[in-house]
Amino acid sequence: MKPLIGVTSSMEMDQSHYAVTNRNIKAISRVGGIPLMLPYLLEDIDQIANEIDGLYLTGGYDIDPILFGEEPHPKLGTIIPERDQFEFSLIKKLLEMGKPILGVCRGCQILNIVAGGDMYQDIYAQIDRELLQHTQKAPLKHGSHFVNVLKGSLLHQLTGLEKFRINSWHHQANRSVPDTFQISGEASDGVIEAIESKAHPFVLGLQWHPEGMDDEGSLKIYQGFMAACLEYKKKRA
Repeated sequence: MKPLIGVTSSMEMDQSHYAVTNRNIKAISRVGGIPLMLPYLLEDIDQIANEIDGLYLTGGYDIDPILFGEEPHPKLGTIIPERDQFEFSLIKKLLEMGKPILGVCRGCQILNIVAGGDMYQDIYAQIDRELLQHTQKAPLKHGSHFVNVLKGSLLHQLTGLEKFRINSWHHQANRSVPDTFQISGEASDGVIEAIESKAHPFVLGLQWHPEGMDDEGSLKIYQGFMAACLEYKKKRA
C-alpha cells in the first residue's frame, strides 16, 4: 500500500474553487505516494490527520500576520484566512502525532509559525540590508542562487550537499525559529531558506520550490520524505 499524502490546496479571493499545481501532484506521485488534495474542512481535522501518512504543504498567497502577533504591513499581499486556519490546525495536529511534514515556500513559513516562530511580511521592506533577487526573473526550474546547508542536518543528510543552487519565488521569509527547530539552510544574504524540527524524524520546511526543479537534490528530498511517510505507515500498521 502506497502512503497517502495530504496536499494543501490554494484558493482565489472569490473562493470559488480549490487548486493544486500539477507540479506538486507529480512530485509526490513520482516517488511512490498517493497525493490527496485537502479542502479546508476544519470540522474534519482529526479524521484527516488520522487518515494521511504525511503532509505536504504547498506554496501560495501570503499568511495572515495576526497568527504571529502583527498587523498587516503595507507590502502584505493577498491572504485567505480559511486556508490559514485550516493549515494551522492540521499542522499542529500532525506535529503532536509525529507524522512526516514537508513544506515548500509558504508551507515553510506556516510550519514555522505553528511551531512558534515568526516571519517577515516583506523581506525588502523589513530587512535593512542589500538582498538577493528572491523573486527570480527566470523559469522556475532555474536555480537562481545558492543555499548554504548546515552540516549534519536533515537537509544535508538528504542531499549530501553543503551548498547547492535553488530557485526563488517569494517576498516573505521566516525571521526567527523556535528552540525546537533549527535553521538548516541560508542564502548568502542571510535569508532563511530551510528549517527543520529537532524533535521529529522528518519535519522540513524549504523556502524554495523543489517541485519546480529537476535536479538530483530535489528528487532526493522527495524520496526522503516518502521514505519517512512509508516508515510511519508501517509502524502504525
